[in-house]
Amino acid sequence: QVQLVESGGGLVQAGGSLRLSCAASGRTFSRYAMGWFRQAPGKERKFVAIISASGGTTSYADSVKGRFTISRDNAKNTVDLQMNSLKPEDTAVYYCAAGDYTSVAQGYDAWGQGTQVTVSS
Repeated sequence: QVQLVESGGGLVQAGGSLRLSCAASGRTFSRYAMGWFRQAPGKERKFVAIISASGGTTSYADSVKGRFTISRDNAKNTVDLQMNSLKPEDTAVYYCAAGDYTSVAQGYDAWGQGTQVTVSS
């Protein structure tokens, strides 16, 4: 099973940018679709973005469409989330996950530990 470690979170002002990265261990990374989810305090975990195993197909939550870009490098076993034009409502712990090509959290087999993103107004 793949193991995931996120990095790149931090504190940024509204309108700024951050790039999250997720590093995967194991030889099966390229078999999985990869997703990013986020969870704000007191709220449920929500879908942000997903990329297919080959990298050829992506999908985004409406709330981030046009601002966030997901990408992957199967040679390096990494998946990134470029976040631009950040808003205070983007504040959350961000998780990467490996699994099926779905926006439903239950479709994922492996999760990272999460990285905090805080956007100040």
